[in-house]
Parts: sequence; C-alpha cells; structure tokens
Amino acid sequence: MIAIGIVGYGYWGPNLARCTSETEHCRLAAIADQSPAALARAGKRYPAAELHQDWRDLIADPQIDAVMVATPVSSHFEIAINALRAGKHVFIEKPITSSAVEARLLIAEAAKRNLTLMVDHTFVYTGAVEKIHELISSDAIGDMFYYDSTRVNLGLFQRDVNVIWDLAVHDLAILDHVLDLAPVAISASGTGHFSGRPENMAHLTIFYPRGVVAQINVNWLAPVKVRQTLIGGSKKMIVYNDLDPIEKIKVYDRGVTVGDGSGDITELMVSYRTGDMWSPHLSFREALVVEIEHFVDCIATGKAPKTDGHSGLRVVELLEAAMRSLRQNGHPIDLMPLARAS
Repeated sequence: MIAIGIVGYGYWGPNLARCTSETEHCRLAAIADQSPAALARAGKRYPAAELHQDWRDLIADPQIDAVMVATPVSSHFEIAINALRAGKHVFIEKPITSSAVEARLLIAEAAKRNLTLMVDHTFVYTGAVEKIHELISSDAIGDMFYYDSTRVNLGLFQRDVNVIWDLAVHDLAILDHVLDLAPVAISASGTGHFSGRPENMAHLTIFYPRGVVAQINVNWLAPVKVRQTLIGGSKKMIVYNDLDPIEKIKVYDRGVTVGDGSGDITELMVSYRTGDMWSPHLSFREALVVEIEHFVDCIATGKAPKTDGHSGLRVVELLEAAMRSLRQNGHPIDLMPLARAS
C-alpha cells in the first residue's frame, strides 16, 4: 500500500483526498494545511489520517511514500522540490510550477532520484478527451484544421494567477495530449476589470505546423458556465460539450470541398458535405480516480505518467509565452520547438 500525504485542503485538496481514499493499492496517510479549520474538516472526514499544520512535518514523515500538492501555484515548487529531496513521489495540481525554470529543476530532481513526477492535468484522463485523442490519431477526422474552445463562467477569481493560468491551462494540456505537433507561435490578448486583480478574460491563438490553429476563449466574468470545444477536420468535425451529462462528444460527418482552380469556373465553387452525426460511447469513470490510479501504477511500475513533468513543462512554456504576448498587446510570440520528448 502506497502511503499518500496531501498538502493543501482548500478547494482541490478535498477532491484529491476523497479519490485517494477510494483508490486501491494506496491509502490516505496524512493531510497538511495551515488552516486549523481546514484540518478540523479533514480530521472529521478522515480520522485515520495524520494531520499537520506545517507541510514540512508531513514531508519529513518516513512512512509517507508520495506527496500530492494542492496549494497556490506560487508554492508548488518549494513543496515539490523538498518532497523529491526527501525521496517522495510527487503529484502536483496544475500548472506544475509558476515558471519553466522551476519545472525543469523538478524534472531533473525526479530523474536523479528515480521518482515519479506527475502533473494533475485532469481533463487528459476523461473519457471524452481520450476519445478525441483516438479520433485524431486514427485519422478518423482527417487532416486537423482547428481547435476552438470556449471555457467561461462567473468566478472563481484567483489571487496569484490570471484567467489564462487558471482556465486556459486545461486546453493547453488537452492540446499537448491530443496533437502530435509542437506549436510554432502564440498570441494572447486580455484584460482585467478590477483594480489590483489579474486579468479575468483573455483570448489565445496558438499556431501549429500545416496550418493548424487553436483558439481559446477564457473568462471569469461570464453570466453562464460554458465548456465547449469545436474541432474541425477535413473528414469529420467534433463538438465536445463537457457540461452535457450524456453526449459529451458528437461527431459530425460534415465538411467542404473546394475546387483546385485548374479547370473552369464551376470547379472554383465550394461543395458542402452533410452526413450523419453520432455520439461515441465514452467511459464515465471519474477522471480524478483514473488519474490517481495511474499515478499509483506509475510508482509501482516505474513507467512515465501520461502527464509527466515534461508535459507540465511544455504547458508552462506556453503560458509564459502567452503572458509575453499579453504584455505586448497580442503581438505573436515565436516559439522554440517544444520537442515532444523534451
């Protein structure tokens, strides 16, 4: 049984605790949080877990095999690097760190000590995203044209990160998983409507080889919650609505054919194809449970997680480039090739 300690019992920590307690081959051994009220809630829910107000005490416990970090982004690096140095496997809430430099240091430390380092890119473990990955990699939708995502809601305003680091990070992780392409440029624009607070709405455009483009709209100040993505291909198109309880993925046999212009004027016209729509069967297992099972399996077998430190690093590199573009009023930022194996 792998003994897991959780640092942070605020917003996401309770979800990690619940799913860890429901996962085989591991046990929830300890919880740390600086808030006495949070620790009281944790103790009532998990009486067998050791409680610590200082995360350093949890990391120092020799019985702890792995540490889950669910604290503000600014504290991720300090907690994770100390956990790795103490010989603990580490699972970190997204994004992995607040800078690419810090992410590289964690990757190097984990590799040096032969420890598992995994990032909580939860959507990668959903049945919907796995199906999208399957449809794209199997060429079922043909040549990829675009990825167009709307991820908006009213709140939750963050203190230490803006809406890009909070919401767009989900789409960046999904794109990193489903596309076997490294982005070549990124542009971002956004604004904050409240003095002293970070940007609460933003638009990102990410450019890939072969004309593939991804557009991401994120907003903390929307009257409704929307989680919808459109994916266009030369053969088929996908609508992914994460809020649909039954048919999260719909595949449309629709598209266009454009004449190559080599013949007469009739060949310049666009012809439209309208076929059937179908909704594939998906796994509806809770993604966080699947993810934690994967973390435990990677610890046991030594294999690399799907969302390992390198995945987290690539996402943070994009986030940093997006922020540079944002500060330059949307000027596109050229990206060094983010090698898939880096």
